[in-house]
Amino acid sequence: MAMAAAIGLVSGAGPALAQPRDLVIFAAASLKNALDDATAAWVRQTGKPVPKISYAASSALAKQLEAGAPADLFLSADLDWMDYAAGKGLIRPDTRVTLLANRIALIASSNSTATIAMGAGLELTAALGSGRLAMANVESVPAGKYGKAALEKLGAWDKVKDKVAQADNVRAALLLVSRGEAPLGIVYTTDAAADPKVKVLATFPQDSHPPILYPVAVTRDSTHPDAVAFLTYLRSSGPRAAFEKQGFTVPNKAANAT
Repeated sequence: MAMAAAIGLVSGAGPALAQPRDLVIFAAASLKNALDDATAAWVRQTGKPVPKISYAASSALAKQLEAGAPADLFLSADLDWMDYAAGKGLIRPDTRVTLLANRIALIASSNSTATIAMGAGLELTAALGSGRLAMANVESVPAGKYGKAALEKLGAWDKVKDKVAQADNVRAALLLVSRGEAPLGIVYTTDAAADPKVKVLATFPQDSHPPILYPVAVTRDSTHPDAVAFLTYLRSSGPRAAFEKQGFTVPNKAANAT
């Protein structure tokens, strides 16, 4: 029996030699293209295994963390859901930083002839016709909340609120327009840049909604040795090109201290 156990140890059997689990990242759906590119570069540079990234609405990801889903980093598309995670003790506050900034835009299919005058008194009903305005959920998903705030500020919400097609996340809203299932949609400018089947009709004024900021933090229960290293990498100049290529901007140092 002792000999068999020794053979087992030498051959690599047993939990002590098990491979470490993958780095798991929860990220807002709007980050997909840019984060995929940045992650691929990190893997090439370090030789580390490819992290597993779960993309969804920030609200859904925060709730999954609260329910005990294992993840090492959380990247939110707004401050509110990171604040929620912090309030529940789900992140390590000392690792939290604001990584990126974004804009929201009104989009249509690439062959649309619609024209929109963006500003106070915004009028969308003519361009919508009998169709719907595609948006992420306006009560919980950051892109939807920003969009609703902008429409309220510009005096258009009451006219279109009964014509809104609410999607689970911003990429799902983008898809409704891309497929021609909705004539107009509100998404991040970065989402519009990722889909050649849509075009930006107008970008919403930055003062029409709260600042669109993307905070990131290591989760409270993460023990993965690469969690902090990957967060540090995301803040470095290396992945900046991948983010800027998709239209994200890097917020100023004051915002980065959030």
